[in-house]
Amino acid sequence: MKVQILTVCLLVTACGGSGGGDGGDGNSSPAQSSASSSHSSASSPSSSSLSSASSAAAGLSVRPSNISCLAGQSPQPEYGVKLQPVYTNLNFNQPVDMRQPPGDSANWYLAEKNGRIIRFADTPDVSNTRVFADLTSQVNDSANEAGLLSFAFHPQFASNGEVYVFYQTDEAGGGCCDSLLSRFSTDASGTLDPDSEQELIRFTAPYRSKNHFGGHLGFGDDGYLYLSIGDGGSAGDPDNRAQNTANLWGSMIRIDVDNGSPYAIPASNPFADQSDFLCDTDTQMEQKQSAGGDCPELYAWGLRNPWRWSFDRATGELWLADVGQGNWEEINTIQRGGNYGWRVREGAHCYNPANNCDTRGLTDPVAEEPQPDFQSITGGYRYRGSTIASLQGHYVYGDFVTGPLHALKPNDKGGWDKEVLIANTGQNIASFAEDHQGELYILSFNGGIFQLQDNNQSGGVNNAPAAQLSDTGCVNAASPHLPADGLIPYSVTAPFWSDGAQKQRWIALPDNQQLSVQPNQDWAVPPGSVLVKNFYLNDELIETRLLKHHTDQVWAGYTYAWNQAGTDAELVVGGAVRQRQGQDWIYPSGSDCMQCHTEAAGRALGLETAQLNSSFLYPSTGINGHQITTLQSIGVLSGSATDARLTDPADQSASLQERARAYLHTNCAQCHQPGGGTNVDMDLRWQTSFSEMQLCNHPPQNGDMGISDAMLLAPGDSDASILLARMALRDHAQQMPPVGSNQVDTQGQALLNEWIDSLSGCPD
Repeated sequence: MKVQILTVCLLVTACGGSGGGDGGDGNSSPAQSSASSSHSSASSPSSSSLSSASSAAAGLSVRPSNISCLAGQSPQPEYGVKLQPVYTNLNFNQPVDMRQPPGDSANWYLAEKNGRIIRFADTPDVSNTRVFADLTSQVNDSANEAGLLSFAFHPQFASNGEVYVFYQTDEAGGGCCDSLLSRFSTDASGTLDPDSEQELIRFTAPYRSKNHFGGHLGFGDDGYLYLSIGDGGSAGDPDNRAQNTANLWGSMIRIDVDNGSPYAIPASNPFADQSDFLCDTDTQMEQKQSAGGDCPELYAWGLRNPWRWSFDRATGELWLADVGQGNWEEINTIQRGGNYGWRVREGAHCYNPANNCDTRGLTDPVAEEPQPDFQSITGGYRYRGSTIASLQGHYVYGDFVTGPLHALKPNDKGGWDKEVLIANTGQNIASFAEDHQGELYILSFNGGIFQLQDNNQSGGVNNAPAAQLSDTGCVNAASPHLPADGLIPYSVTAPFWSDGAQKQRWIALPDNQQLSVQPNQDWAVPPGSVLVKNFYLNDELIETRLLKHHTDQVWAGYTYAWNQAGTDAELVVGGAVRQRQGQDWIYPSGSDCMQCHTEAAGRALGLETAQLNSSFLYPSTGINGHQITTLQSIGVLSGSATDARLTDPADQSASLQERARAYLHTNCAQCHQPGGGTNVDMDLRWQTSFSEMQLCNHPPQNGDMGISDAMLLAPGDSDASILLARMALRDHAQQMPPVGSNQVDTQGQALLNEWIDSLSGCPD
């Protein structure tokens, strides 16, 4: 799994780029409001009530009624597939795998990344779970891609009780990570016995990047156990491990767990003739390399990070999705002895031309998905159920970061055509599951199980967004540059970089619904709500974005490009880049939007206590009122807000560290926090202690960009800090933000440069 940042759809955000989040400008005309928010210096989050708000004046006395700017059901495409939440009474964390045991349709087993496997009955109203396995003492999930990644029941599980688990654990000297494939047995109570563990394969992560473990297990119809393994991490597979058949990195392996010690090699494996010497440890692989041999466990190779794969229950074909480097995600059907090209190629495209991209002997992917539409592909299944006739035989897959649900449809030429099932599910699709009837489910990493169901539609798109901004109900139809009557304006403290644009923003809530302050001081936005944002360049209104929380729980972004006359704006489908005010302006796609508006960050990124703990001049009353006091007094905000507040990064009176931390929070932390979806472990939220940010003197996990002794942040040495180097890139696979920005934020760059150079070490 991996992830990244963005600049996003009409809403309040903290993402990077010309389609960004929360600018720091006010809600009067842009020319008058570039500094309309009054910003006070940052303070630590407080557990006390909001003292400043309790004594400040309210800017509005009455809540406006909103009957026009409402988010209904999300648009549904012509294939009529919907995601239905199921098992909604269950509680679990970060699900990564879910299976039914052989011959048992009455129960599900779900694996959590932290090392637990829970069991629950396959009944709609189930509310009780039982812990089937607790391996939390063995599992090290400290890295974003590490943990309990997959498990598989032996085909004779009912009689032998064997379960196979692939997970990361501490290295011999401590720290993350060794990867382990182990066999466990169940005890008399039917619970997995941690003490029964028998290690089959153990190897250490080759780089300090601690990612690209791959990690999916399954038994084939041949009775053998298959495991996908990533290339070991670091950008670009620097040691070309995926093309080296003397190690297991970047491969699909196949072993016989019913024979041998610790296992046997199937006779039809490509290098079965070398099975007298296994590659079950680092030492064994090193000796195999020295002897010029090949690992007999290998079934196929040339893979980068094969996170999820499956067998077609009808044909036995092995379908695998491989996460790409920076441009292409790919789907393969895995054949014995196949070389799938990494790092010679990324997808079907030359990546490392050291051998002039010689493609002889390489197997082409079945299909590709371009980045940034896909960022971290999650393989699924060929649908073989009985309830969705339009999906029969199609290969269904999704993406962990951007959340679309796509399918490959067999065509009459022997190939495959791509189709969009749901353009944006609003979920971080961590894995798929298939029940014994062939029906499919997705696991959302931040919680939730969804079943694919027939939506009983044929043709067209239901609930399609309005083609013109004036028809959305969110603006004054006669003067679309003005908001509709029911919208409430707001501003934020820490500006978000949006390629130099000024912004205005509004909240549209259904009547009788409220924003609610969560324990972490993020604000929950109720379904049916819309967040609206205008973008200006040199006082010209060029874009309006709508971020909708649809009533079926799906979040989606929609962008509208204003015409040159400034009379209305047209819906942009799929994103676009157009010349506005002498610069290339990026209109983000819907999938771009959701890269930044992560579930971990609460989707509506600017709506949090620390960002709105300030005064704002309300245009309708002319009162300079405190925003939180105002929203509470008119019944829009519920819950207890603390006195937490951010610093304006441009506030020269504040400390350098407060300004820099606020900048990182606004522009980076939506992805760079626990559960944010990236493949690095940084936590850049402003309230995270410096020592827990995993930033200072931490090595880069995605390549060093040719910088000697590079660190994510090298105290006192901005030139050696990858954080700054990636900020300076544009039109590059490693740029930050990765999409949505064509302009480098030179002022933000200078701020972070000064802050890093001022550090004499890593503060506590």
